[in-house]
Amino acid sequence: MKRVGFFRSIQMKFVLIYVLLILFAMQIISVYFVNSLEEKFTNNFKESLAQRVELLEYNVREEILKERDEESKTLEQDVRRILEDFSAGDVIEVRVIDVNSRIIGTSDTNKRDLVGQRMPADISVKRALSAGATEDKMYVDENNGKRVWVRTSPILSNSEVKGAIYLVADIETVYGQLDDINEILFSAAILALAITAVLGITLARTITRPITDMRRQAVALGKGNFSRKVKVYGQDEIGELAVTFNNLTKRLQEAQATTEGERRKLSSVLSYMTDGVIATDRRGRVILINEPASKMLNVSRETVISQPIVSLLNLEEDYSFDDLLNEQDSVILDYSTHDRPYVLRANFSVIQKETGFVNGLITVLHDITEQEKIEMERREFVTNVSHELRTPLTTMRSYLEALAEGAWQDPDIAPNFLEVTQTETERMIRLVNDLLQLSKFDSQEYNLMKKDTDFIEFFNKIIDRFEMTKSQEVTFRRKLPRYPIYVTIDQDKLTQVIDNIISNALKYSPEGGLVSFKVEEHGDTIQVSISDQGMGIPKKSLERIFERFYRVDRARSRKMGGTGLGLAIAKELITAHGGHIWATSVEGKGTTIFFTLPADLSEEDDWE
Repeated sequence: MKRVGFFRSIQMKFVLIYVLLILFAMQIISVYFVNSLEEKFTNNFKESLAQRVELLEYNVREEILKERDEESKTLEQDVRRILEDFSAGDVIEVRVIDVNSRIIGTSDTNKRDLVGQRMPADISVKRALSAGATEDKMYVDENNGKRVWVRTSPILSNSEVKGAIYLVADIETVYGQLDDINEILFSAAILALAITAVLGITLARTITRPITDMRRQAVALGKGNFSRKVKVYGQDEIGELAVTFNNLTKRLQEAQATTEGERRKLSSVLSYMTDGVIATDRRGRVILINEPASKMLNVSRETVISQPIVSLLNLEEDYSFDDLLNEQDSVILDYSTHDRPYVLRANFSVIQKETGFVNGLITVLHDITEQEKIEMERREFVTNVSHELRTPLTTMRSYLEALAEGAWQDPDIAPNFLEVTQTETERMIRLVNDLLQLSKFDSQEYNLMKKDTDFIEFFNKIIDRFEMTKSQEVTFRRKLPRYPIYVTIDQDKLTQVIDNIISNALKYSPEGGLVSFKVEEHGDTIQVSISDQGMGIPKKSLERIFERFYRVDRARSRKMGGTGLGLAIAKELITAHGGHIWATSVEGKGTTIFFTLPADLSEEDDWE
């Protein structure tokens, strides 16, 4: 099961959503709280200063309206006294201005020299003196970068302007307090978020733990493991889901057990079938193929699934899927090549529901290659036997008819005709004997009379016999070990094999040719070879010379008296002795026949 990263998990999503909601809520609360607090602080600041300005305005107005004598202090002196008594606090400077825009007092001791001078042009002062308007404004001091609050208020007496008060106060302290509160809120928000994240993770785990368990169980179900159960953590919706999931697992386990039992039955039936079975869906695409069918068609089960059946069987040119649904007879699939015959028979059966709706097609494949091969060999064998018997019989009939018509009275012709008749009779006898011998081989009705034999001595005697009786000018060359090699053989049967091979070598050897005999040791066997320098055998015919009645050159073989069964008998006898026989040849240079026999070999290798 692939592990889900924390940042991609639903747990992280829960925590993130939870934290973002808290952060969003805190942000809204903070903005509302800070804005409200800022408004409250600034209003309190302004109201406090406004009250003090009103008190100052009252005192200054009384001094302005008061009658003075020579002994009394001047207005400037009285205003200075009032301003000195004015509490400084956040006030930076307070100026008192008469109706002529002349400064008559200032709270800033460093600016006392301004008293008696005209107030620098200021629109708020002009409005206060001319219209009796009170004006508040705030700006940033360019010298220190602090925010200051300015209030210009007229001094009124019976709605008559007697002067104005120009107050400059430091409101930066209010915003400083707000910044401190913001820092406290930010620290509290960080702490709250950290606590929220921890609580969110804990809460998310309580939600995601059963979901994670169900995910693991789902993966286990996908792998066929139905033994695990999801733990139920509560009676809420997730708990109910876990209970339902466990019930589903139980039902799936029961259904899987039933399906598995049926599948095993079907698999057992298909596995033990020797015939190939292919099943398709209603569209003709392969959904099942057993091992014998895969081997018959030389395909992989994984590659043919979902492949059309007509394509798999190479029937696209002759049949469609609908044709196969309606096919009542067997279809022969011929996959034979030049070197290897291969024929299958396909039978088709339609899978139908009770409603008659076609649900698929079952194809059963039978390998009938051997049957076809046996049938072909049977026909060929009958043809060959008929031909081989008919030829001498036809010859004999012709000569006997001639003798019956009076040729027997001719002393020059009659002996020749009788000799030919006798030769053909002997040829038929040899043919029938060979056929009887092969028939015994086929029915296993023969016994080998084996005994331990020195093969070198045995082989030399056979070669000596042929060397003494040969009528051709052919040289024999032997390459045989000087020490005895013992084999367990039926001497009569093996003599028949060697006689046949040497006779063929002599038949096809030209005058002055060479026939070579060789024995070699190979492990626990000996390899015997007999070579001639005849016309050779074409490569395409080399593997068939051990077949019954097969002749490379039929006319020449028949002329030389062969039946076409000698090498076939030799193969049967060598195989019965536990050996193997084969041939090599080069056209125009000769042929070599090899055969092997089990032997008890000595450790010496001393050659002639």
